[in-house]
Amino acid sequence: MTGRLPQPARSDARDNRARILDAARAVFGEDGLGAPMREVARRARIGPATLYRHFPTKQALIVETFAEQRRACHAAIRDALADSDPWHGFRTLVERICELHAHSRGFADAFMTAYPEAIDFAADRERTAQAVAELARRAQDTGQLHPGFVVDDLILMLMAHRCVQDAPRAARLTASRRFAAYMIEAFRAAPETGAPAPLPPAPRLQHPPSSTTP
Repeated sequence: MTGRLPQPARSDARDNRARILDAARAVFGEDGLGAPMREVARRARIGPATLYRHFPTKQALIVETFAEQRRACHAAIRDALADSDPWHGFRTLVERICELHAHSRGFADAFMTAYPEAIDFAADRERTAQAVAELARRAQDTGQLHPGFVVDDLILMLMAHRCVQDAPRAARLTASRRFAAYMIEAFRAAPETGAPAPLPPAPRLQHPPSSTTP
């Protein structure tokens, strides 16, 4: 009988770990990486000791919390570099990065170094910068990307894109897609021939004026 006792403990530990990560995605996603660990513990309905037993440091929790987003970012880079159309590869990489950032304030913070402890994301930023530089070179060679574009322009765009997090939660993804579409057009070397591609839908950012009775 004693040989069976550790199994429930392992099951409890897995459940606690899953709850911690779910809570961290919600807390960091909405409030950014400045949110305290105690809020993660509260949201996960566990004590601080249990939280720190699974994740001794905030850095360890951040890395695990955004593992899926990091994998998605790596996949976006691979797909973009493998695209036979340099401009399409560049455009889709910008769109996918913006979408990842729009889904989570915490991931955007880590990616943009707004939280200095997120050092494990340095390699991701460098990989992305190298991919954008290579895609930009290819797209400029075809005459589709503005010849003056530099990688810092993407950083500037993402800095502005962080303001999307201030939009109502339901409108963030829509706002992100429209913002990305405008920026991609700004990066284009020349207008498209024929009718321009339609923009994504506009987000609802203003409340309609309330009706008043005279």
